[in-house]
Amino acid sequence: MSRFQSVDRQTGYLLPPSLDEWLPQDHLARFIVEVVDRLDVSGAGECQDFCV
Repeated sequence: MSRFQSVDRQTGYLLPPSLDEWLPQDHLARFIVEVVDRLDVSGAGECQDFCV
């Protein structure tokens, strides 16, 4: 009984190598990434007054 699995080398990728190739320029995901990149999260790890 062999533990190896056969492989079909002609099978393409499940996802494209780069999402830039897959998403259109006007896709909502591109806008969300741009907004998140601009967020100021410098204080996100700091404890505020309500921390115990």
